[in-house]
Amino acid sequence: MKLAYTMAPGRGDTDLVLERLAADLAARGLRCCGTVQINSERPDAGPCDMDVRVLPDGAVLRISQDLGLQARGCRLDPAALETAVGLVATGLSAGADLLIVNKFGKHEAEGRGFRGVIAEAVAMDIPVLVGLNALNRPAFESFAEGLAIQLPSDPAALMAWVEDVTAKADEVV
Repeated sequence: MKLAYTMAPGRGDTDLVLERLAADLAARGLRCCGTVQINSERPDAGPCDMDVRVLPDGAVLRISQDLGLQARGCRLDPAALETAVGLVATGLSAGADLLIVNKFGKHEAEGRGFRGVIAEAVAMDIPVLVGLNALNRPAFESFAEGLAIQLPSDPAALMAWVEDVTAKADEVV
């Protein structure tokens, strides 16, 4: 199984690392499927506004709800997330060298979101890289049944892993 995750220490750092990796892989001609989080700064933004770009060059979707500046708790828009999931599932069925999922979050921990797409990619022997935070790590480890590896959030280390798992896929073909 070619399933890996990465965790960066600072808020939003994993998003930046995965976005850069996806851009570098696209420049090398790899067919990446999935999502990267690309939050846009705006003056009236709340603390948890979230946008994702569907890979390779698809739509940018706002996956958070505007609940007002005083709102607390999760602002995730489940319908927007499921739209992204549907777009990624369609892209995956067309073929991919790698699936990148910006975050195995609360929805995935509860059995929704990208969980099915991740499982489908693994079943198709497509390498999968997910972003993860400490809060959802136990649920991810349970989902992965101990078969996922942790990668450092260093771009060179992530690129080396991708090169390794995609080269092995080329050898099989």
